Amino acid sequence: MTTAFYIQKGGVGKTTLSGTTAHIISKREKTVLIDADPQGNASSWLLTEPPAYELADLLQDKISLDNALIEISENFYIIPTFGIGGELKQYGETRLHDEPFIFQELVSLLKGHGFKTIIFDLSPGLSRLEKSVLLAVDQIVTPMIPESFAVDGIQIFDAELKKLNKSFRVNIRHSKIVYNNFNQTMSIHKKYREDLQSLENYRLYEVPQDSKFKTAQDDNKTLLEFDLTARALPELYRLSEDLINGI
Repeated sequence: MTTAFYIQKGGVGKTTLSGTTAHIISKREKTVLIDADPQGNASSWLLTEPPAYELADLLQDKISLDNALIEISENFYIIPTFGIGGELKQYGETRLHDEPFIFQELVSLLKGHGFKTIIFDLSPGLSRLEKSVLLAVDQIVTPMIPESFAVDGIQIFDAELKKLNKSFRVNIRHSKIVYNNFNQTMSIHKKYREDLQSLENYRLYEVPQDSKFKTAQDDNKTLLEFDLTARALPELYRLSEDLINGI
């Protein structure tokens, strides 16, 4: 199963949700989180020391897969990206034009090394880099936060995805929305949830506000390492179970 956490908007929790979900799934099967965001936020969060190599090195055949993979915990790996001085953005703007399917090749390589779950964390852009990653995944999980025009954002992205599917004759699934940072006591948050619930053909996951996300990140940990009683975890367990079972 190959999944991208993606929407054309920043600040919705893509990195936090993708990293936590990957860690949850790794308790069941061998999982890798690929930091495909040139800012390298997932790498800065999950690694306590700067990595020797990054994703761009692997894509350019400078290193082997074994050199690129970093084991965070049992069955949980990351392929990092340097946030400062990294080459991923430059690679996407220059060489990726000649290698549009390189992420599909990377996915095949990872599957050959026993990885059952592959999760991409992406930037909010829709450049050649993001499109190439999306072409390599089976499905997209879209995080949203309580705000106006959330439904518009979903519909705009859906239109872009339809173009991508048609142009490349693929069928990337987009059927999961994570309503992140939801406060059940706020009427406006409930209103935005109703807006998302009105969308057809989507499975909605409601992740409550949880300050422990930030505290865990400051400690270079996921919620699983930091506090198993965190309020956000039950819904992410449900999402993870659905991803494992192909729902």
